[in-house]
Amino acid sequence: MWLHKVINMETMFQLTLVVNDYDEAIEFYTKKMDFELIEDTPIDNKRWVRIQPKGNTGSTLLLGKAKNQNQQNAIGNQTGGRVAFFLHTDRFDEYFQFLLSNDVKIVREPSVEEYGKVAVFADLYGNLWDLIQPGYKT
Repeated sequence: MWLHKVINMETMFQLTLVVNDYDEAIEFYTKKMDFELIEDTPIDNKRWVRIQPKGNTGSTLLLGKAKNQNQQNAIGNQTGGRVAFFLHTDRFDEYFQFLLSNDVKIVREPSVEEYGKVAVFADLYGNLWDLIQPGYKT
């Protein structure tokens, strides 16, 4: 008789992004980055606000409003100035033009690297994002 070991698969489903204001963050991510608002639920004196790229089936971002000075200090610098988020796409040029048309700050212009086409942009708070089209060939 064979013994089968059950393997649990862990999945990262949510990350917190510290923001200054729920509504300004929702506006930016849904309008300027074309994300969708998944949930906006009032809980006591705060809100449970989740967003994700349209069509995404993976992890979501939980927008957490800063409640004290320490959290305020982290807004826009949650990773000490490094790229914090990596957004994969199969339509790089179209999405990049969308960002430009919405006046999203481009930090590094597109380039083709061995892993694909990439550009770096900043969100409304200054968090850095990589836009990547994996496997892109010129």
